[in-house]
Amino acid sequence: MRNRRTCRSPALVAAGIAAAIFVALAAPPARAEEALSTVDRVDLARYVGVWYEHGRLPNRMQGECARDVTTTFSPKGTRTLDVVTRCRRSDGSEEIDGGVARVQDPATNAKLEIRFLPLAVAWLPLAWSDYWILDLAPDYTHALVGSPSRDALWIIARKPALDAGVYERLVAKARALGFDTGKLIRTPHS
Repeated sequence: MRNRRTCRSPALVAAGIAAAIFVALAAPPARAEEALSTVDRVDLARYVGVWYEHGRLPNRMQGECARDVTTTFSPKGTRTLDVVTRCRRSDGSEEIDGGVARVQDPATNAKLEIRFLPLAVAWLPLAWSDYWILDLAPDYTHALVGSPSRDALWIIARKPALDAGVYERLVAKARALGFDTGKLIRTPHS
C-alpha cells in the first residue's frame, strides 16, 4: 500500500504547484458561480462518514483510481472536516490521500473547499478545490457534488450499490446544471 501524502518528494510537490498555477492561468474563464445552486442546508453531523463514489468526471487527483473509491469525512472542528479518499488502482494496489475540507458558506454548509496538498502550500488559492453539494437525499443516502466551474463532479452514496434510477436522476440533474455528463466515469465496487 502506498500513501501519496508521504511519498511525494519536494521537487515533485514544487512541480505540481507550478503546473497547477500554469493551468489556472491558462484556463478559460469559468461560468458564473451564482448560476450553480446548491442544496438549502447540510447537517455536517449527518454528512460525515463513508461515501462510495459511483461516478465522477475525470480529474488529476484520481487519475489512477480504477475502482472501489470511497471518501470518508470526519469532524475536525466546527466548520472543518478531515477527508480521506481511498481507491484501488488497476494493478490492485491501494491509493490513500488525506486532506481537509472547510465550510465556505456557514449559512447552508453546502459550499465547501477541499485541500489535499501539504499544509505548507495551503495559503495558495490553487491549493483548494470547490466541493459544492448540489443534491442530497433527505436521508443522506446519496448526493451529487460538483464545482461551480463544472469541471469536477461526483455521484456518491452511502453504500457500494446505487439504484440505477437514482443514478440516472442525478446524471440528468448534473446535465441540466451544465456539466458534461458524457465524460462521466462509472466507478465499480468489488
